[in-house]
Amino acid sequence: MHLGLNFERALVYALHVHGGHVRKGTRVPYFSHLMAVAATVIENGGTEEEAIAALLHDAVEDQGGLPRLADIRNRFGPAVATIVEACSDSLDSAAGEPREPWLTRKRRYLKALPEKSQPILRVTVADKLHNARAIYRDARDLGPDLWKRFGGRPAEQTVAYYTALSGILREVHPTPVTQELCDAVTLLEGCLTDRRLHERYVHELLAD
Repeated sequence: MHLGLNFERALVYALHVHGGHVRKGTRVPYFSHLMAVAATVIENGGTEEEAIAALLHDAVEDQGGLPRLADIRNRFGPAVATIVEACSDSLDSAAGEPREPWLTRKRRYLKALPEKSQPILRVTVADKLHNARAIYRDARDLGPDLWKRFGGRPAEQTVAYYTALSGILREVHPTPVTQELCDAVTLLEGCLTDRRLHERYVHELLAD
């Protein structure tokens, strides 16, 4: 795969959109996450458009909502915009409206996953893999204090989302990267103290 001018432009655009931001509860530049996701997509057979979408996958949800999505579509084309939109579980930030409840957003996102295209799933798996590994690393280093970053949700609920997500992705996108995600989630589950509560949250996330 050749990475051309569009990818270069996307790098600059992503740095502009997320410049100055850090990963939750750390001093690590948020841009490092975007580069890691794009690298995983590139290394596992993604196209240039998928790699660009990986760089921009959080731009709509976190930095501008629908106006940002329209800008991405104009700059990088409909294929990139479609992937970015599918990676977003909320598009209302531009209107200044409060987001829907966490459980509502996550259940809708999980329910829609089996209908997503393989390019969307390739970016999704790369994103969630990097997130899961980062959470596990911080959980190992910080212990229970880590979970204060997640909006007051208990560790069991946060990890339940990754358990539910990885189970679906294993069925609809069975790739080596998906297996890496499942392995990372298994490590996360090992950090929990209440497995029964975790299982209850998984069931809640997957309930119709």
